[in-house]
This record gives sequence, structure tokens and C-alpha cells, in this order.
Amino acid sequence: MIYFLCLVLLCVGIYGVLRKRNIIRMILGLIIAEHAINLLFVLIGYRLNGRAPILSPDGPILQMVDPLPQALVLTAIVIGLATTALLVALAMRLHGKYGTYDVARIRELKG
Repeated sequence: MIYFLCLVLLCVGIYGVLRKRNIIRMILGLIIAEHAINLLFVLIGYRLNGRAPILSPDGPILQMVDPLPQALVLTAIVIGLATTALLVALAMRLHGKYGTYDVARIRELKG
């Protein structure tokens, strides 16, 4: 059920990127899609009653949590933050030059 909700969140983000004409709404759609993928990776690595993969003196760990998705999500968060900062800076420059965030209006203008 929770995987289906991640899929719905991803679809909302992709819809925001593809169907909206405002650059700010497109950036927000991209952020939502990134968070949906991050949430999916965290859910894939989750185990009920799991323990960290650390050596323990009391015996072997049977329910071990996979640390790889956590590392991937941490890296994806940093890359997503840098991408978002770049897109916001680009949107600000476009607004400064053309005076609008509307993609259709920017395509019509010459300059």
C-alpha cells in the first residue's frame, strides 16, 4: 500500500513538471518527484525489527537493515538540493530578463 502511495506522489511530481506552465510550479513538481524516489529507496531498505549491520558480541544479526539505500538517499538529497538551487537561480535570471515565469510567454518573446 505504501509503495502505491510513493507511485502516486511520483505521478503528481511528474504531472507538475510536464503540464504546468509556471517555472516555479515545475521546480516544485521536480522536488516532489525527487522526494517520492527518496521515500521509495528508504522503504526498500527498511526491515521490521531490523538492526544496524554492526558486529555484535552476542551472536549473529538475523534481521539486518541494508545500509546501501540509506547511503543512496543521502547522496540523492545533496544532489537534489544542488539541482534545486541551480533551477531557482535560473528561474530568477529568466524572471529578471523576461519579467515572467510563464514558459509560453518566454517562448514568444524575442531577446
